[in-house]
Amino acid sequence: MKNSLTPFILFITTIISLFNPSTQSKVSLSITPTVLAKSGDPIQIQWSGIAEPSKLDWLGIYSPPDSDHENFIGYVFLNSSATWQSGSGSISLPLINLRSNYSLRIFRWVESEINPKKHDHDNNPLPGTAHLLAKSAEVGFGSGRVPEQIHLGFTENADEMRVMFLTGDSEERRVRYGLREDMLDDVAVARVERYEREHMCEEPANSSVGWRDPGWIHDGVMKNLKKGVRYYYQVGSDAGGWSSTRSFVSRNEDSDETIAFLFGDMGTATPYSTFSIEPVASKVAYHVCIGNHEYNWPSQPWRPDWSVGSYGKDGGGECGVPYSLKFKMPGNSLEATGTRAPATRNLYYSFDMGAVHFVYMSTETNFFKGSNQYNFLKHDLESVDRNNTPFVVVQGHRPMYTTSNENRDAPLRERMLEHLEPLFVKNKVSLALWGHVHRYERFCPVNNFTCGSMGLEGEDWEAFPVHIVIGMAGQDWQPIWEPRPDHPKDPIFPQAKRSLYRGGEFGYTRLVATKEKLQLSYVGNHDGEVHDMVEILASGQVLSGGGDSAVDGAGARGEVEESEFSLLVKGASVLLLGAFIGYVLGFISRSRKEATPKNSWTPVKTDDV
Repeated sequence: MKNSLTPFILFITTIISLFNPSTQSKVSLSITPTVLAKSGDPIQIQWSGIAEPSKLDWLGIYSPPDSDHENFIGYVFLNSSATWQSGSGSISLPLINLRSNYSLRIFRWVESEINPKKHDHDNNPLPGTAHLLAKSAEVGFGSGRVPEQIHLGFTENADEMRVMFLTGDSEERRVRYGLREDMLDDVAVARVERYEREHMCEEPANSSVGWRDPGWIHDGVMKNLKKGVRYYYQVGSDAGGWSSTRSFVSRNEDSDETIAFLFGDMGTATPYSTFSIEPVASKVAYHVCIGNHEYNWPSQPWRPDWSVGSYGKDGGGECGVPYSLKFKMPGNSLEATGTRAPATRNLYYSFDMGAVHFVYMSTETNFFKGSNQYNFLKHDLESVDRNNTPFVVVQGHRPMYTTSNENRDAPLRERMLEHLEPLFVKNKVSLALWGHVHRYERFCPVNNFTCGSMGLEGEDWEAFPVHIVIGMAGQDWQPIWEPRPDHPKDPIFPQAKRSLYRGGEFGYTRLVATKEKLQLSYVGNHDGEVHDMVEILASGQVLSGGGDSAVDGAGARGEVEESEFSLLVKGASVLLLGAFIGYVLGFISRSRKEATPKNSWTPVKTDDV
């Protein structure tokens, strides 16, 4: 008996020794620098001394630095370093200023410990934290930092531009601006506000795990701007430091041209990725639309019985507070939260930009007939001067049409079709753009699931909205349209006739319009090429739409199934995750440099961007 137990005891002893830090050679983990100057700066991470390195050894990223092992905000596998098999290596990572220090930890993880019930947003298993090999010193950001997170936005007035930014204190900051980089003579004082932990509605946002100090939010408005002119500006103060000089082109309401870049569901999620919007948003006006991850919490004010499957806990307890205070969109839409949190802002608004009237709406708050939002949308759409802005583009987070069907949102889509689609059709909305589904999908001109004729062969036609889902900006997990060998249990959804193009590549859309024609193109991040495009005339007629794998029969009239449940693969369990910012819209405008005949179509050049 004694001899028969010996191999088993030795085996157990070997396993214990493998994961006992005292039996490992000492693992060294170092970071340089330990004090960063600004958000987004990189750190260099080096390690050595890992015995028998495994391809599953990983580096956890923690903030606050004393977070429990399982509360990492990101992770990177050590095999991303070319020299990992030697037990030593190095990688570089950017860190975002969360107003709390960071620490890094190295863990050993083996395949036998993979938990099939713990997955990231892309349905990959999350690494285990049972076997810590090394922990770094803390790394943080220096004091006296210049303003960060600078972003521009339109106000209600065409001769103004708003600029918002963050600092570490509430001292007065200003915006100085002018037509020359060396002559910033105009000055605007920025108002300042912040939110506190007790303003968050639920965990984890109001807990030690989820709370992040927002800093102080400054909001300044540059006024009396000339039309379509480049302005230079700085934000800050003499005492606290000034930002570098940025520039933008002011809005020109007389321009016949519009250029916009639109995308949804950019997303930040594990393993580890950071997107700082500042390099873009400090140069062009940057506009947002609320989604489920900014807002939803169980006790939100408008939560009808049918919406329980849609309106859950995706907001993480934030209940719209960071979204409402870190951005200020045109208009004054407000909805009380019913808690200590301030009222939710930036829910619905609109503005003109060249040849396009842009409208934003909230799919997370009441849009039924008689609601404040419905009344706004009705009045706004009925008041559009189609001579000045022949195109109307409406944007919201959750789509009215999608073939990546997810039954939890089906009741919401039914209500959108009931209350909003007749409004869109009656007022001849040109485009309806949506996010939430993390893919690109373009539909035929559609009303009540029926494709309208485009009149290309002289037949009668009616101007129906073209619905496009543009949630392909970076958030990854999503029900799919093609099989994935590494995820064999993920559902696959067939393509209905009304769906003319579906794409799974990350990318963005580019809108170019004059008063004669609007063109929307889907550009892939992986190759910079246009993969799909649709053109719409000012009359509402859809001239063309083609992609590199478009479905045959585009634009054909015919009844299609009204119930989208039949598209759902039986037995599938699907989780949809939206963006942390539901929508982003950056605008560029310039005066026309030379006259263009009104009956011609000239693509807009981007030499001023």
